[in-house]
Amino acid sequence: MLKFCTLFNAAYLSRGLAMYNSLEQHCEDFHLYILAFGDDCFEALTKLNLSSATIISLKEFENERLLDVKVGRTATEYCWTCASSSVKYCIETYDLDHCTYVDADLLFFSNPIVLFNEMGEKSVQITKHRYTPCFDQSETSGIYCVQYMTFKNNKEGMEVLNWWVDACLEWCFCRMEDGKFGDQKYLDNWTKKYTCVQELKNLGGGVAPWNVQQYAFKNVSGKVQGTEFFSNKKFDLVFYHYHAFTYTWNNSFRLTGDTYPLNNNQIKHVYKPYVLALSKAEQMIAALNEDIMCYKSSEEGVWIKKVIGRAFLYTIKGFHKQYYSRRFFQHGFFN
Repeated sequence: MLKFCTLFNAAYLSRGLAMYNSLEQHCEDFHLYILAFGDDCFEALTKLNLSSATIISLKEFENERLLDVKVGRTATEYCWTCASSSVKYCIETYDLDHCTYVDADLLFFSNPIVLFNEMGEKSVQITKHRYTPCFDQSETSGIYCVQYMTFKNNKEGMEVLNWWVDACLEWCFCRMEDGKFGDQKYLDNWTKKYTCVQELKNLGGGVAPWNVQQYAFKNVSGKVQGTEFFSNKKFDLVFYHYHAFTYTWNNSFRLTGDTYPLNNNQIKHVYKPYVLALSKAEQMIAALNEDIMCYKSSEEGVWIKKVIGRAFLYTIKGFHKQYYSRRFFQHGFFN
């Protein structure tokens, strides 16, 4: 059985549930430990009665060391601080042989067992950003991404995990300082510092807006298959990281930040499935018949409607730049 942990609040509830549903669809044997940030999130997840999930409240999770640093960090910084501690908590509390931290804004397209199997005898697995060269932010954001990280419960794995936990408790802020950034830059030298750390090689793990320009996608036998332009290497997409995906005004979405261009191929094969997965998650939450917020909308993109011609085109076409209407995806414009 594969064991995962994640953390999110009510503003990410639909995303976290979509991620869980994708694991349930593609992973034959798994369990997801969800650290619910906030009572509203905890109550909603508990009422959903997810068969392959354990819901953990902040009250259960937070220890004195975490509470000591919480007051001096923003909500985002505290979430980053908690990522490493969430893995440690789950391994120790539930006596797990391993645990993989996953960001809540991932969606799985195939079974991640192939990623775990790639570890072999190694005790820790980390994923590279694999930046498209023109977007390389390794110096500021790190070589590796805290999006999918596996730790085995053995001497070597716990040594690395405990070091990371201590480092994040000491310093984890949303700024560059002395070669550090959040919880992420700490990973830069792990493959040199620790012989037990494996860098994921499978191209299907870790596709994201900062590297998706390197690939083309198509459906093959019900799976999303990618092809790397540089090598012509083909791979099954395992998971995609929907960094900076935002619910926006007028029932629309900003797919990612303006920095990263997306083409029709990527939107059809990677982003359309995500919007449909979010819609399913929203329906599951609505079926509880409770007044539950499952996402937070932004006013980003509201400028589109301020110019009559642009607003008209958006209404007809359903998109403008990185902003797409839900209707654009739901009515099968790519079919």
